[in-house]
Amino acid sequence: MSAFLKLLFRNRLAAMGAVVLGAILLLVLVTPLLPLPDPNVTDTSQRFLRPFEAAGHLLGTDHLGRDLLARLLYGTRLSLAVGFAAAVIAAFFGSAIGIVAGYFGRRTDNIIMRGVDMLMAFPYILLALAIVAALGPGLLNALIAVAAVNIPFFARNIRGITVGLAAREFVDAAKLSGKGHLRIILTEVLPNVLPVIVIAMSTTVGWMILETAGLSFLGLGSQPPVADLGSMLGEARAALITAPHTSVVPGLMIFLIVMSINLLGDGVRDALDPRLKSGALSRPRSMTRVDRKGPVREAAQKGLLDLQALETQFHVGARVYRAVGGVDLHVKKGECLGIIGESGSGKSVTALSVMGLVASPPGVITAGAVRYDGHDLLSSGYREMRQRRGENVAYIFQDPLATLHPLYKVEDQLAEAIQSHHRVSDGEARERSLELLRAVRIPNPESRLKNYPHEMSGGMRQRVGIAMALANDPDVIIADEPTTALDVTVQAQILALLDDLRRERGLAIVFITHDFGVVAQLCDRVAVMYAGRIVEEGPTKAVLDAPAHPYTKRLIACVPELGGGQRELAAIPGLPPSVDDLPPGCAFAPRCHKARDACAQGEIPLDGTPPRAVRCLYPEEAV
Repeated sequence: MSAFLKLLFRNRLAAMGAVVLGAILLLVLVTPLLPLPDPNVTDTSQRFLRPFEAAGHLLGTDHLGRDLLARLLYGTRLSLAVGFAAAVIAAFFGSAIGIVAGYFGRRTDNIIMRGVDMLMAFPYILLALAIVAALGPGLLNALIAVAAVNIPFFARNIRGITVGLAAREFVDAAKLSGKGHLRIILTEVLPNVLPVIVIAMSTTVGWMILETAGLSFLGLGSQPPVADLGSMLGEARAALITAPHTSVVPGLMIFLIVMSINLLGDGVRDALDPRLKSGALSRPRSMTRVDRKGPVREAAQKGLLDLQALETQFHVGARVYRAVGGVDLHVKKGECLGIIGESGSGKSVTALSVMGLVASPPGVITAGAVRYDGHDLLSSGYREMRQRRGENVAYIFQDPLATLHPLYKVEDQLAEAIQSHHRVSDGEARERSLELLRAVRIPNPESRLKNYPHEMSGGMRQRVGIAMALANDPDVIIADEPTTALDVTVQAQILALLDDLRRERGLAIVFITHDFGVVAQLCDRVAVMYAGRIVEEGPTKAVLDAPAHPYTKRLIACVPELGGGQRELAAIPGLPPSVDDLPPGCAFAPRCHKARDACAQGEIPLDGTPPRAVRCLYPEEAV
């Protein structure tokens, strides 16, 4: 609960809504204890007193001389009670209908939802008026009407969620275990839709209060002498010009209640959304925030692209996740650098940091430099960085189906990549797109241009991703595990294609992978990452033949060898450390069989004789 409240109050508007609503609720709860006059006692000699004009009438009086403050507080109690009651009733019956329809499906779903559609076909305010007209004026009948017209909205919303859940494996497993339908609904389906119900209630209760007030304003809700906020407005409309305070007071209270509930509802929705529990409640920036505390270290340029002491962190509440902890890397023109390591070692974050693509918030680049051809990219503004993305440094993402737009044809997406950097006609962009598809060995490129991403195989989509990366003849390509999800045959074709393009065009490639076989086939040099740092670097053959860091050696020992006889695959014991609580010294020490006391004391530098380097006090062999 404390974590939920912390996440909720990080949204300042939601916090403001909670404070205002809490103050109103506290005030109306203690209303019976306050020294207020009877809200229903009339005194025509005191009618239309202005606020602060007479003692004992702080907000003045209405057309019958009744105290406005007393009527306001008691009316607010009534309006809030009716609004919340209507929300609970609508949520209960609407959710029950939606869950039953979504869970059973077929004929049951068809019959129920056609009835819901018929109700939704009527304008909801006219339907509420019809229900009140049939039942007769009164606050209880207004409550029933407001709840009834909102049931279809809950039913359709919850039904859509339930349809997806009913086909999930855990529901099938519950059926196979012998659970009945009612038990499955209560124990398997309901807990999964409950957050959606809470979110729907929090965002609609304000409208229900407004709808109830509207019915009372028309004389169909609370009846004299009892008042709610809507009836107070209705009674005051005749004196809107001569005594405006009688309308302003209840109108302002309705505004505060509805606005605070809506702001709080938005905050509850965000706090319950699992995608936003990282604390990133604000819209991500177009470029990763750069907040370097100290001066940027000046160093000689080693390659076309240099990463110098790069540090990237994720700030989530009070926690700081050091995803990249001082990485030094370089890649030369025509060279392929492989970056390898376990999941969570910081490979992808390092690559995304190069072009400012780390989501911010919560990502922050806190130190170091990324130099392209001598220019520090992290010092660039958004316009310059946007121009360099794709033009000088391109990125091939792991899953092209997630990065290619599903609603646009391949032709349109390739043309956009070209025309965003160069002023060319549509015809020229199409010709360039055809050349790119031919370059990445896509058969029948003319017909493939007209395809949507879902109409292509995984290998074809990956080739389109490579074509988009090549669209503007970049000097550097960062390939983030582009072959992980592909079968062996397609993977071999993609690797051969990248290698050919590198040699033909002199591309510098940074290739991120888990596969040592891919590194051996494609990469000239390899850098091994662990816990956000480079632990070993050197020529690929030298590192694979004689790994110096114990972590590298254990990684290679986990790789099966075809035709190598019977060899035990020794898994690395333990788990990688959490980057928000890294151990002192060597981060691999708790899992290392060669660890000594000195390994846990102080910073361990990346040392060695170029081109080999290792971050270890007790390497497997001298470097």
